[in-house]
Amino acid sequence: MKKEGNILIVDDNRSILTSLKMLLSAYFEKVETIASPNLIKSKLQETHTDLVLLDMNFSAGINNGNEGLFWLSEIKREKPEMPVVLITAYAEIELAIQAMKNGAADFIIKPWDNAKLVSTLQTVYQSRKSCRKGIAVEVKKTNPNNSDSMYWGNSPAMQQLRFLAQKVAGTDANVLITGENGTGKEMLARSIWQFSTRKNRPLTCVDMGAITETLFESELFGHVKGAFTDARTDRAGKFEIAHQGTLFLDEIGNLPYYLQSKLLTVIQNRSVIRVGSNTPIHIDIRLICATNCRLDEKVTKGEFREDLLYRINTIHLEIPPLREHKEDILPLADLFLKRYSLRYQKKQPELSDETSELLLSHSWPGNIRELQHVIEKGVIMSENGYIRKNDLQLTPLTTTKPGNESLQTLDEMEQNMIKQALAKYKGNMSAVANQLGISRQTLYNKMKKFDI
Repeated sequence: MKKEGNILIVDDNRSILTSLKMLLSAYFEKVETIASPNLIKSKLQETHTDLVLLDMNFSAGINNGNEGLFWLSEIKREKPEMPVVLITAYAEIELAIQAMKNGAADFIIKPWDNAKLVSTLQTVYQSRKSCRKGIAVEVKKTNPNNSDSMYWGNSPAMQQLRFLAQKVAGTDANVLITGENGTGKEMLARSIWQFSTRKNRPLTCVDMGAITETLFESELFGHVKGAFTDARTDRAGKFEIAHQGTLFLDEIGNLPYYLQSKLLTVIQNRSVIRVGSNTPIHIDIRLICATNCRLDEKVTKGEFREDLLYRINTIHLEIPPLREHKEDILPLADLFLKRYSLRYQKKQPELSDETSELLLSHSWPGNIRELQHVIEKGVIMSENGYIRKNDLQLTPLTTTKPGNESLQTLDEMEQNMIKQALAKYKGNMSAVANQLGISRQTLYNKMKKFDI
């Protein structure tokens, strides 16, 4: 095997430096070692380096990893493109996530497995080598006609989300996905499932906001014949159906407080008891939850159990609203243009300059879902190979002027009010419901009705 690539190892333990140099010299063309992080900048300036392996703790008695995070940021400040793999004896998942959010390429735990360490470093090196050649490294190609495919885009925020999602997908850790309505929480859950070791087992999706409280236990945990009126046969609940697969609980924030303890018990015990039975049934699931709520605020208000939040929130992934990664708007629009041109058997139209400017200037309170529907209408209304500004029928987020009320139906006025409130309160459902004078459940139902 041809050796290639130059790696710099930074660790204050000289025996570790010696061991790593002996191991990695068989795989890398050049292996440099330094015992003090203060020498990193000068070393990177003096020698050509393709990859840095960085310890996270250097001062005696300090093991919180903050030193590693600091030197990671220093390396990224000097050489933003430099891949950095962190190594530490303190395996805290929060530290790993923080490091990756700060730009680390990967994370290795001491004591390491030699084969895994070499594989990780070579993968990171090859990834950088490919990027230098302009080769796009894709884990999964997106089918523009598959509405279940997650669009990752090119923005730093979405690429970071992709990196984190792929890192946690290979584990069985519980994942909590947060984000405003229309950002693609279910699609992210599907992507995690597709990248996971359970991808050949079912993904079972449950809309917690759509389950009536009286049927909650039956729907999730199942029931036996005769447990209640109309229970004519035994029935498996969603947890049983998802056995050995992945269970996705959407809108977990809508679950009433008094039912949260029942869900917590099942997650803790990894077993369910069907309604009307006393026999526990073992379940083996990977749990993914999603919500547009701030669950920490609901915990403070006494509306969500803190212990349940800890259980479902091993890994937290937040999808940014579309207004925070506007560089993805036009590529997304192009993807939807392809999809709906095929669906409606029309030659794919182009966006006029005026139309593109309108798309970029809109605040998109409905996020990607709103953009998708706007482009669908544009494809339908387009003529002569172009989508003009008026073809989009993009509803401006302004109040109706006096005298123009007759131009809108009641449904349109209601839809606009909801969109305005969502934009004003940045997707905070409780604040939106209070502003409109309706319950959260009523708001949720209206958003379903208007597909917001």
